[in-house]
Amino acid sequence: MSDLKDELKDAIDEAQWEWLIPHADRDAVIIVSKSLDLVEVGYAIANDQASSVNQWIQDSLLYKPSIEQKIVWDSDQTKRFKALILQPYVLVQELAA
Repeated sequence: MSDLKDELKDAIDEAQWEWLIPHADRDAVIIVSKSLDLVEVGYAIANDQASSVNQWIQDSLLYKPSIEQKIVWDSDQTKRFKALILQPYVLVQELAA
């Protein structure tokens, strides 16, 4: 595994929705499908692997949270996510309740 992948793996943490709201307000939260590996996605973004990233977006595996999702999560701010900060974005995956 590359050094960058190790760094990204070590940078993954859990976050409550409440903590992510300021990032969502600046349109910086990106939802990563549970079918994808968060480290691999972060690595692809960091290394400008546009073809992979564009394919994931096309397949709706990477997307910004919808207004409806934000409303639901706002009502349960203890909702938890795996999170990876990759400036200027915060990549998140929902954790099971």
